[in-house]
Amino acid sequence: MGAVGWFSRRRKNGGAAQADAAAVAHLESFLATRRGVEAFIELPTTMTRATVLLIAHDGEWTRRSVESVEWARKFAASHHLPAYDAGVVGYPQRMRDYNARHRSR
Repeated sequence: MGAVGWFSRRRKNGGAAQADAAAVAHLESFLATRRGVEAFIELPTTMTRATVLLIAHDGEWTRRSVESVEWARKFAASHHLPAYDAGVVGYPQRMRDYNARHRSR
């Protein structure tokens, strides 16, 4: 009998692939329905994978976990999006304004 994986949370590869496909579909849907979108790439931490944050012209935004920073940069380039390192440039004021407008509702 093999070792018991008491704390194992391993997924089958299909689960990760489906999650990534859903993330790509969501990001592409956001791009198709918004204008002036820019990409802000967030580096992975010990707790999270790399993420890509898309911010539209009016500050509306969406964030999805992606497989790597390189993948996020390629995604942005393939969609002709300006891409920024969020840890270096921070987040634009329009995003904070959008959050404030929607928080007060």
